[in-house]
Amino acid sequence: MKRRIAILGSTGSIGTQTLDVIERNPEQFEVEILTAGSNWSLLVEQAIKFLPNAVVIADESKYIQTRDALCNYPVKVFSGSKSISDVVEFESVDIVVAAMVGYSGLIPTINAIRHKKVVALANKETLVAAGNIVIKEAFDNEVPIIPIDSEHSAIFQSLIGEDNNQIEKILLTASGGPFRGKDREFLATVKKEQALKHPNWNMGAKVTIDSASLMNKGLETIEAMHLFNVPVDKIEVLIHPQSLIHSGVQFEDGSVKVQMGMPDMRLPIQYAIGFPNRLSSTFPRINFFEMNKLTFEKPDLNVFRNLALAMYSAKKGGNLACAMNAANEIAVNKFINDKIGFLQMSDLIEKTMEKTSFIQNPTLDDIIQTHNEATKIAQDIVL
Repeated sequence: MKRRIAILGSTGSIGTQTLDVIERNPEQFEVEILTAGSNWSLLVEQAIKFLPNAVVIADESKYIQTRDALCNYPVKVFSGSKSISDVVEFESVDIVVAAMVGYSGLIPTINAIRHKKVVALANKETLVAAGNIVIKEAFDNEVPIIPIDSEHSAIFQSLIGEDNNQIEKILLTASGGPFRGKDREFLATVKKEQALKHPNWNMGAKVTIDSASLMNKGLETIEAMHLFNVPVDKIEVLIHPQSLIHSGVQFEDGSVKVQMGMPDMRLPIQYAIGFPNRLSSTFPRINFFEMNKLTFEKPDLNVFRNLALAMYSAKKGGNLACAMNAANEIAVNKFINDKIGFLQMSDLIEKTMEKTSFIQNPTLDDIIQTHNEATKIAQDIVL
């Protein structure tokens, strides 16, 4: 039977690529739910093409345009952030692709888990903000979380068949972004246009800025810690500018398993929603005869302080990673809007982490409160 997919964040980079995968495999998948933040026109285009059961536009001011544009199609139209959480409860949904940007993906993902939907997770901030809570919900509800991030997909694939073997180290690769090898003097003057030019991956603006600052790798370190139940000191970040090895695992006997492929997000997306089957594709292949070299470097934590801050939050635990994540969302927004410089993002995040109330064992309500508190603190900080 076809797997019926709900895509939370269908107009973003992961969402549009997921629709491409579905379109290429019509015998395997069909679109059941599409949601978007404010891009109602693209949401309407997608709905007309794929005819889902329902769509949700989170921005309620765009509801009338969306409803009117779809009035002649058999598509239900809802609006508001609560509706995004509600539609994942539909009995007709088999898999929820969690591709919303930032903290906004947390509550819908938890609700999907509580209603026993398979979660294909692209929203790393969900586990950064509330990893212990989300993983416990998944365990209690016997719901699989299958990672879509290329790095975590690679780790996941490397662990298949290794259930009883001890992990010595997770090898988490990073391209290094557009500023690999640059010093703080250079970074002090960079503009958003430079930060948005990623050398290997086509991603949304927020993820691309995070990649440039290496915060993305910090978020992925915390995500890996929760997904694969390893302490942060067993996760090693490797700068790998070719982006052909997507990550791997070193086992206690010294053996290393890695997953390789061309830098194309459709591959881990297809693997996640097709799991445990590998579906045929025409995606680009590696030509090993044209591969000149694979190189690896250590990240410079003095230059890219966001990665250091994320690792610190992971070690301290509690709600600190949630505060760090909230501050980063504000920092990225301020940088994109020319309110602060590139290096000032780290300053803003650090100050917010220091000022936010610390809770060692937070509940979900505590996490929500922490996010709100840290967001306000970060918004009010003047650098």
